[in-house]
Amino acid sequence: MSILVYTETENGKFKKASFEVASYAKAIADKTDSKVTAIAVNADDPSELGKYGVSKVLHVNNEELAKFNADSYAAVLTEAAKQELCNTIVLSQSANAKYLAPLLAVNLEAGYASNVVDLPITENGFMVKRTAFTNKAFNETEITTDTKIIGLSTNSFGVHENSLEVEISNFEPTISEESKKVTVESVDKNKDKVSIADAEVVVSGGRGLKGPENWHLVENLADTLNAATACSKPVSDMGWRPHGEHVGQTGKPVATNLYIAIGISGAIQHLAGINASKTKVVINNDPEAPFFKAADYGIVGDAFEVVPKLTEKLKEFKANNA
Repeated sequence: MSILVYTETENGKFKKASFEVASYAKAIADKTDSKVTAIAVNADDPSELGKYGVSKVLHVNNEELAKFNADSYAAVLTEAAKQELCNTIVLSQSANAKYLAPLLAVNLEAGYASNVVDLPITENGFMVKRTAFTNKAFNETEITTDTKIIGLSTNSFGVHENSLEVEISNFEPTISEESKKVTVESVDKNKDKVSIADAEVVVSGGRGLKGPENWHLVENLADTLNAATACSKPVSDMGWRPHGEHVGQTGKPVATNLYIAIGISGAIQHLAGINASKTKVVINNDPEAPFFKAADYGIVGDAFEVVPKLTEKLKEFKANNA
């Protein structure tokens, strides 16, 4: 038996989440005396996964899969899991993986546990620890099916190098017409910016910035920290920022190491979407803003004064420690 990991790429490059799920799968493999097999689609260098404990890569080079289609990808992973006799499958918690995992669970008659944050306990069954109630609590879930699917929460395990000699095998799955019911016309992505999905640090702005012309405050701080930029729902609704930057329960949930909120009051839906972030910092001139109750650190002050000074001090710190 072996463990199968679904690795995601963008423009041929592996996303950070791919290395995290590979690292996590290797840790399970060490506990269960198994090996890790990865499925990679249109990757420039599939052997790169060997750094993170993958023994074998099934590489799919297929232009039909250049744009993500959950039905087609589920068919590919189903065929790979059956061919390699995999009883455990690990995916990230990206938007694509969340769409893909339930379809894969149906195909394989597998139990699926999402938002997993720790290694499974396998001494007596198969128990996983998961976040619940929008990351306000944890629960322990037992997966009793023969085949098990794990959705690993972003930044919960980390990336760990464990270099192995890796076997690269060209994999040519059967992609049926039935799996092409949904077609992707186009995908618009930000270029030359850190994506929210891969970011360890996110700098986010709200209505307190008063207008899109002031967004340079967010962008300058984000550039200094090599962070992704984001916004609250009202900001995207007003057209100040694209909807792809809206984070929160109704936007993109994030689980970063550091989340900085500038001029965001802290609506329940926003807090629910960022609650999994490890350290939360809020900058707001209203000391009664709900965000202060959820934040680890808070600065009561005018963002137009605080943020430039913070950015300047961070640049000085980086220069002195270069």
